[in-house]
Amino acid sequence: MGKVVGAALIAHVPTIMLPEETRKELNEGQEISLVPGLEKLRVDKFDTLDYDTVVVLDSHWFTTVEFVVTAQDHRSGLFTSEELPRGMSQIPYSFKGDPELAKAMANYDEKNGTWITPIEDDHLPIFYATINLWHYLGRGLKDKKWISVSLAQTATTEDFIRAGRAIGEAIRDSDRKVLLLASGALSHTFYKLRELRKHEASDPSHIFSPEARAMDEERLEWMQAGDHGKILETMPQFMKARPEGMFGHWLMMAGATGEELNTARGELYSKYENSIGTGQVHVWFDEPEGGFPLPKDVRLSRD
Repeated sequence: MGKVVGAALIAHVPTIMLPEETRKELNEGQEISLVPGLEKLRVDKFDTLDYDTVVVLDSHWFTTVEFVVTAQDHRSGLFTSEELPRGMSQIPYSFKGDPELAKAMANYDEKNGTWITPIEDDHLPIFYATINLWHYLGRGLKDKKWISVSLAQTATTEDFIRAGRAIGEAIRDSDRKVLLLASGALSHTFYKLRELRKHEASDPSHIFSPEARAMDEERLEWMQAGDHGKILETMPQFMKARPEGMFGHWLMMAGATGEELNTARGELYSKYENSIGTGQVHVWFDEPEGGFPLPKDVRLSRD
């Protein structure tokens, strides 16, 4: 029987890939907390926990008629971002995949009223919401497998939860020990081009609006208290803050780990920071005593 041995909401912003000198120039001479947070997370968790596979719920990978999961045996190459090639250029990556687990996810999609398709194509694009995390958390750990799951841009909150349940069931019925990474932000509204360079510092006073900051901070309090049910209950309100990817990355993680039954308390591995208007943070959830709750065992129509 497989299980989730750790989970996290992780910021993947391009700033973390810039040289330290440049990061400090953008942040009033100070280092952003996201980088040392990733370095500490690597030492505390990724170098020490017993796990086989990292599953990245990738909020930069949008598909349309289904969720897609990478199913290659191995992925390698040089990554240059189409969004910010100045800051993310020719980044080398090389890691094992987990086609068995990826294909297993599709066995639970119909039961959960959703669609998940594994794709083995070596030419499938890869996105920095995966690459940036692997760069800090997976590089050099050659025995660890990494796979990514897309966000369906046509999905609702319920669709993301259903996909997460299917992922959780596939993990449960495997022999894998898995780390789940919800790669993405909280609120996610950028300043306009001629304004954004005034708001590159990490201080949360630069978050796009006081209302978005308040909603982000409220949800961080709930994460630290282990009140995942409250976050789920208030998703309609949080959508007004335009969370990244409709908060699909976090919702899939919630679906895979028991939803409101999950009371794992979040540990902050960074400060809550701004990135040109958006709310960024690293929050880690240790496996609770007795394990994360199993995904809800439901049978839902896809009609």
